[in-house]
Amino acid sequence: MAHYFISDLHLDPSRSHCIEGFLRYLSKIQAGDQLYILGDLFEAWLGDDDDTVFTQTIACALKTCAGTLYFMHGNRDFLLGEAFAKRCDLTLLPEHHQITVGQETILLMHGDSLCTDDTAYIQIRPMLRDPSFQKQLLAKPILERKAIALDARAESQAHTSQTKPAIMDVTPQAVRDVLQSKQCQTMIHGHTHRPFDHQSVLANKIGRRLVLGDWDDEGWHIRESNGTLILEAFAL
Repeated sequence: MAHYFISDLHLDPSRSHCIEGFLRYLSKIQAGDQLYILGDLFEAWLGDDDDTVFTQTIACALKTCAGTLYFMHGNRDFLLGEAFAKRCDLTLLPEHHQITVGQETILLMHGDSLCTDDTAYIQIRPMLRDPSFQKQLLAKPILERKAIALDARAESQAHTSQTKPAIMDVTPQAVRDVLQSKQCQTMIHGHTHRPFDHQSVLANKIGRRLVLGDWDDEGWHIRESNGTLILEAFAL
């Protein structure tokens, strides 16, 4: 049995190379393996009722994967719900989730809540994660939701282009705070698209923060081998 961690695939019909790469990736997961998808699997998720050839393809691939699959919401697919998860045999995870690999307790997150210097996003995030807001949004017709998603994507791209890159990265204090509150010394997250294996992230202690990369020119994952976590890129 092995553990695998991925995030930020941003799957979309326009990104066929990533879809094909993901399908090949799933086919290599073996029975007994555990795959953790830490958010932003999709570029945008309009709701579980958005039944298209694209969503059917991904659902079928997830359903037939030999391993055990876990999913954590990201900032792009926070509307993914129980219906789709049940359809694909996905176990939905809370935004903070701890697992034990060997003798090590690991905190899993998407990572967006750690970017506390990005005040514009941090202010709107509670609304996006509010079940009442999500229910109201899902009650709208699909075409209206699609228009809202396109507007949100345009606003996000404008925000990204106008904001210093450092502001959209995690803040060290936010990392230390959550690790200390959860009593963990190792964290895995995505979101920032800055893959790296960071050490010494806790005051007075050795800590570790592994950041997953996004899938585009290449794929990224963290795999566990004999209890050791390894961050690596691979060809799609």
